[in-house]
Amino acid sequence: MSPPTAAEASSTAPPEAPLSWRDSLRVYLEPATLRMLALGFSAGLPLLLVLGTLSFRLREAGVARTDIGYLSWVGLVYAFKWAWAPLVDRLPIPLFTRLMGRRRSWLLLAQALVIAGLVGMAMADPRAGLRPLVWCALLVAFGSATQDIALDAFRIESAETRKQAALAAAYQTGYRMAMIWAGAGVLWIAAWAEMSVAEAATTGYQNGAWRIAYFVMAASMAVGMLTVLVSAEPARRVLPPARNTAEWLHSVLIEPFADFIRRYKWQAALILSLIAIYRISDVVMGIMANPFYVDMGFTKDEVATVSKIYGVVMTLVGAFVGGVLSMRFGVMRVLMLGAVLSAGSNLLFAWLAMRGHDLGLLVFVVSADNLAGGIASAAFIAYLSSLTNISYSATQYALFSSLMLLLPKFLAGYSGVFVDAYGYSAFFVATAALGLPVLVLVALAARWQRAGDGG
Repeated sequence: MSPPTAAEASSTAPPEAPLSWRDSLRVYLEPATLRMLALGFSAGLPLLLVLGTLSFRLREAGVARTDIGYLSWVGLVYAFKWAWAPLVDRLPIPLFTRLMGRRRSWLLLAQALVIAGLVGMAMADPRAGLRPLVWCALLVAFGSATQDIALDAFRIESAETRKQAALAAAYQTGYRMAMIWAGAGVLWIAAWAEMSVAEAATTGYQNGAWRIAYFVMAASMAVGMLTVLVSAEPARRVLPPARNTAEWLHSVLIEPFADFIRRYKWQAALILSLIAIYRISDVVMGIMANPFYVDMGFTKDEVATVSKIYGVVMTLVGAFVGGVLSMRFGVMRVLMLGAVLSAGSNLLFAWLAMRGHDLGLLVFVVSADNLAGGIASAAFIAYLSSLTNISYSATQYALFSSLMLLLPKFLAGYSGVFVDAYGYSAFFVATAALGLPVLVLVALAARWQRAGDGG
């Protein structure tokens, strides 16, 4: 018999006495929660540096939109992290695991890979050729995805079930703070360095300024490494010993996925289809967002202030609203709302494309888009968590989060080709249309869930 999912465990376990308001707030000051704030920062830092911010840098350097679209396939590394998640979940690292524990040793290794990749990206010049930059970006993405795997397990194992919401909130806050730093911070540093670095550039692109910015980002990963070093290894889950290598490989590589199929049977296809395309509108559109800002004439300071700070704040507001709505009306209803809003907000970018350089409209469009994204993300994370079996936390969550990115990232690789052929307005309208099948799948999943609940 399979162990229960998080949702099933909470419904079958004896009810716990609710925490008082004072104790509920005190959870946010506990060491485990504060650690998640810092580790969330470490997890959020690399993402934009190999995707969003990198696309701004490349477009400023004169790289074609088509090439930028293809380079977004670096993000597919995140979509395949399920392939090595079982190893991160179970495989020890010689010497380091014995000294530090399985979760901490994997976290440190992953963070070291991210730092090495960022240093390489700092040294590379896209005008001299893209290959070195691409290889370094792949290293960053691989290290970042590995860190995500280990960190999800570290978070789940660091506190009891009723405190997981506080840990998740702290993690998301740290993650969004890092996105501000890796989005707005890196643009500000590069803009400041342009006035400090002597470089004979006639195109307006100064690679030396970007080198300084990426070196600062690499140094910022020290936040996560120091946190891991001063943290305690979470209590290790006792696993039944394997009698031979074949049995061990079966338990590590096959059983986490087989467990999901056994529990959901034919509905697994519907669930996995929904996961695969739920964020497709946002992900496909997002690759061309920064090249769009450059082509519309927005400066680094304008993009940093509006998109990378104000936009992230609106995402946090949306996540809070989505969480409250999910508790009040149920996750599936908010999943539907998030899908509608996420697709619809892309139409606002089509409007902005027709207006051109309009800072006031940029503020409105970015605010609406990030608010919608925050609502959708809050409901989606809650939905994914409810599907996960606590015995395979790292592997199954990695599967879900990887599947979420696979098809969208693949299609996003052709976004530059589409924009070159049809223009930005048509592109944004097309990405909104990609969200229509999502509405159908959410409706079917909600209907199946109601039937399973007996009503």
